[in-house]
Amino acid sequence: MAKPIVALIYDFDGTLSPGNMQEFGFIQAVGKTKEEFWALSNDLAIDQDASNVLSYMKMMYDEALASGMSLDRERLRAFGHDVELYPGVKEWFALVNDYGARHGVKVEHYINSSGLKEIIEGSPIADEFKHVFAGTFIYDKEGKAVWPGIAVDYTAKTQFLFKINKGIFSSQDTRMVNSSVAEDKKRIPFTNMIYLGDGETDVPCMKIVQMFGGHAIAVYAAGNDKKERVAAKLKRQGRVGFTAPADYTAGSRAFGIVSAIIDKIAADWQLAQLSK
Repeated sequence: MAKPIVALIYDFDGTLSPGNMQEFGFIQAVGKTKEEFWALSNDLAIDQDASNVLSYMKMMYDEALASGMSLDRERLRAFGHDVELYPGVKEWFALVNDYGARHGVKVEHYINSSGLKEIIEGSPIADEFKHVFAGTFIYDKEGKAVWPGIAVDYTAKTQFLFKINKGIFSSQDTRMVNSSVAEDKKRIPFTNMIYLGDGETDVPCMKIVQMFGGHAIAVYAAGNDKKERVAAKLKRQGRVGFTAPADYTAGSRAFGIVSAIIDKIAADWQLAQLSK
C-alpha cells in the first residue's frame, strides 16, 4: 500500500529565519538600514492605502534603481546565500524525513511566504522543498525585474493550501485549484498538513488547516517575550494547537510536536486501511 504523505508547510520570515529576508544583504546593498527601508515601505503603503507587500516590492525596485544595482534573478538568489536561519533548520528536514520514513509516512516540505521566491531559492535550504509558493517579480529578456509578478499577502497565502491539497505546483493556476475533486482523489488531505508560522499574518492559513482537521504550530524566537506572547495569544484563541520556540534541533519541542503529529497521522491512516 502507498504511504500517506504528510505536508509540512512553513512561513519563512520569522519562522525559519529570525528576520525578513531582505535584511540579509539586499537592504545593505542599497545603502539603507533595515529601519530606514521598512519605514519607507510602510509610509508608502499608508500614504497610498496600498498593499504592504506590493509596497515593499516597489521599494526594492526603486532603491535598487537609485543605487545603480541591477535587480535581477541571479542577484536576488545571491542575497539568499546569506539569509540567517534558526538553530537546527539546516538539519531539520533530514531529521523529519527520516522520522517519517521510519513511521510509515512520506514527508514533504513546502514554503508559503509573503517574501520573495528568488531569495528563498538562493538560501542554503532551497533544495529541501517540494515547492516554494512566494512572491516574485516579472523579468525582461535580460532577466531584470520590471514589475511585480506575484504578491502574496496573508489572505493570498490560503490559496496555496488548496493547491498543495490537490497537488498543483503552479502559482498562476486558477482553473485546477477551483475544480471539483473527490476527497479521496486529493493528493494531500488537510488532515495530513502541519502549518508552522510565527505571527498574525499566518492566522488565515492556521485557521483553515485546523478547521479541516490538520495541525498548526506557532513558533517564536526564544527569549523574545513579545513574540512568545503573540504565540500564546494564538493558542488561547484556538488559532493553533501548539506553540514552540524556533529551535529545530533533534531534542527541541518543535521536533517533539511534529513527531507526535506524524505518529497520529500514521495511526489514523493504518486504522482507515483496516476499515476497508
